[in-house]
Amino acid sequence: MNISEIFKKTLPHCLAVIVFTVVSLTYFYPLLEGKTILTNDGTVASNSAKEINDFRAKYGEEALWTGVMFSGMPAFLISTSYKGNIFKSVYYAFTTLRPASFIFLMMLGFYILLLMFKTDYRVAIAGALAYGFSTYLFFIIAAGHNTKAIALAYMAPMIGGIIYAYRHNAVKGTLIATLFLTLEIIANHLQITYYAAICVLLFVIFEFIWAFREKELPKFIKTSLMLLGGMILAVGMNFGALYTTYEYGKYSTRSPSELQTEDFNKTTGLDKDYITQWSFGIDETLTLMIPNFRGGANITFDRTSETVTALRRNNASEYISQFRQYWGSQPWVDGPVYLGAIIVFLFVLGLIIVKENLRWWLLAATILSITLAWGKNFMFLTDLFIDYFPGYDKFRAVTTILVIAIFAIPFLGMLALRNVFNGSTPKTDIVKGIKIAAGITGGLALLFVIFPKLAGSYLSSYEFDYPEWLTSALIADRQKLLRGDSFRSFMLIAAAAGIIWAFINEKLKKEYAILGIAVLFIGDMWFVNKRYLGADRFVRAEAKIQTPTPADSYILQDTSHFRVLNLSVSTFNDASSTSYFHKSIGGYHGAKLKRYQELIDSSLSRDITHIMRTANTAQTIEELEASFDNTPGLNMLNAKYVIYNPDALPIDNEKAMGNAWFVEQPLFVENANEEIMAINNTDFSAQAVIDKRFGNLVTKSSYPHSAGDTIILTSYKANELVYSARSSGENLAVFSEIYYPAGWKSYVNGVETPHFRANYVLRAMVVPSGNNEIVFKFEPASYFSGNKIAYTSSSIFILWVIGHIIITIRKKRKAE
Repeated sequence: MNISEIFKKTLPHCLAVIVFTVVSLTYFYPLLEGKTILTNDGTVASNSAKEINDFRAKYGEEALWTGVMFSGMPAFLISTSYKGNIFKSVYYAFTTLRPASFIFLMMLGFYILLLMFKTDYRVAIAGALAYGFSTYLFFIIAAGHNTKAIALAYMAPMIGGIIYAYRHNAVKGTLIATLFLTLEIIANHLQITYYAAICVLLFVIFEFIWAFREKELPKFIKTSLMLLGGMILAVGMNFGALYTTYEYGKYSTRSPSELQTEDFNKTTGLDKDYITQWSFGIDETLTLMIPNFRGGANITFDRTSETVTALRRNNASEYISQFRQYWGSQPWVDGPVYLGAIIVFLFVLGLIIVKENLRWWLLAATILSITLAWGKNFMFLTDLFIDYFPGYDKFRAVTTILVIAIFAIPFLGMLALRNVFNGSTPKTDIVKGIKIAAGITGGLALLFVIFPKLAGSYLSSYEFDYPEWLTSALIADRQKLLRGDSFRSFMLIAAAAGIIWAFINEKLKKEYAILGIAVLFIGDMWFVNKRYLGADRFVRAEAKIQTPTPADSYILQDTSHFRVLNLSVSTFNDASSTSYFHKSIGGYHGAKLKRYQELIDSSLSRDITHIMRTANTAQTIEELEASFDNTPGLNMLNAKYVIYNPDALPIDNEKAMGNAWFVEQPLFVENANEEIMAINNTDFSAQAVIDKRFGNLVTKSSYPHSAGDTIILTSYKANELVYSARSSGENLAVFSEIYYPAGWKSYVNGVETPHFRANYVLRAMVVPSGNNEIVFKFEPASYFSGNKIAYTSSSIFILWVIGHIIITIRKKRKAE
């Protein structure tokens, strides 16, 4: 093959890359002005990783532990670098210019998928534009769910590689699937990867049935084994991250509790109420085609709306911000899961004209995805998966499983468009398909234009008790939103159907027809997405710099090691400046340590309530400070400062117990229930509550100490704590650090010495007499061994790719 042939062959793909780049940067043009997107979760992630990033910059190594949230927790799910995976550099290279790079990856991945199915590159570009601009992606970007966006981008080509392996070339398909599965796992959003696996499992089941019927089982088995090998390599390349995450999962809120309860809402993972809190309304499914079917998003009404006008007319302007357009069954949403009216039309068309058995898999995947997203509104199926499908109970927000439908519906729709333009489907079949698909989708959209009352009450459950003047205004506004978008969807479907009809009747050339469809795709999605993510969400980079409040500035003058309780925010759902500047009692993370969550529920919330009640009645600062006599949980966690007003000086907690202390009496308990019940009724300055399973490490009933006995923290690093202890006899020490058995090791004078859990969440140790140096080091074997396996797997995969390229070139030369 000469240079001109290579150029001719690669030119279309270069054009595709240029189109994706231009479209991505045009939508996110503020990036070119030096601005950056401002998101809540982005701020949370940045603040949560502050100590980890500082440690990495200072010491050139990974901390693996951070003390800035929840009194200390592993850093594996916050910001940890796993150097064993060689493809990390590829991953970072494609995610530099965020969030434009997310959209680019979505489009590129779907383009690659469509090319594997012999789709005209122009049709593939059009399909990639539609898929990349799925509204779901834009409102998760607006929320700052970056890892979810990246994982979603790699999902399409990964699944495409698997299909290609079964249908075309087992080796090439496996290599493609392995590469994109590796990148998918690097994104570190296991929920998306898990749902992608469900989609793949469903495909493999259909493929097995097809192979059995066609007597192709040997080929199926051979390909399956090759794909299994590729999957093992992909897992191996990410083994460090997966192993540490798996290990941490056994101690996180995603794990079973040691507490014994009779709560039938419990699972082996998260509680069912928590899993299904965000459940897609059954009728809300129509938002896939009509974005404002349930009001769109949790945003306020326009100033010219009936609701705002009515509130002003009735002297209730101060309540305007409390009323939102969204009225669906979920607590709130950032935006609708809108796929595009044309895409839904093409999906129905695909069910009619695509004769490949892929359509039944894609239909089944779509139905399963939507019904599982209904969650508590279709509890039979949800219970079935929670109770019997391994790992399903580890993830919250069941609506996230709609990512399967977000993939499957456009995929089948674009296969239909491929068949239309490549001439593989008879004209009569296409005409029949257009009539049925347009009649169903366009007719449904038009129905809500003419009869908007069919959509329901237009009121949320709590709004029925509002006065008639207000409810009538809400209904009028929401009906207007629905009718407007329904008519919009009808017109888009009619336009797309018209273009296809014009093409098959030779009224419109192929290239113009494809261009017309592409323009409709981008025009539809662009303006809907702008409702939820526009240029106003971008700020100058300097605007994101954290500045300390007066309370923060005061606390920062104290250079000792302590923790801060911030009551001016939602303490355990916040990672604002508290975690950025201090070691926080609270924070925000979807998978905090299970025992710490149980401590919050049983003790810390009680302590906080006590402080706040006292603050409401105290006449002097002395009365407020005295309230810490009754906050044992906060005291043992060394909560030295309490912020109640960021613009005022914090409250000093003189009862905070410090970094470590000696106690005289071990108080043994039988189980976790007794252990946690003792927290609020124990004098921690004299006693330590210890589970009897650690009885072999605590051999005395009493450990008296003299006035001269001391233990102090002399050095703090995120993954290493050094204490100096002096005692006249053997002593029982309690450390104000979170107990985590999977990695923390303790040494006395350089000799590894066991420590154990005390007071439900803290560390404790029997310290020998004399002068001793006690060192805690976080050295999780899962991280180090995992990195070695990852490096080995990466090397094997690269050799496999090189070997395949060499063999392919030799075969071509031999054929020539």
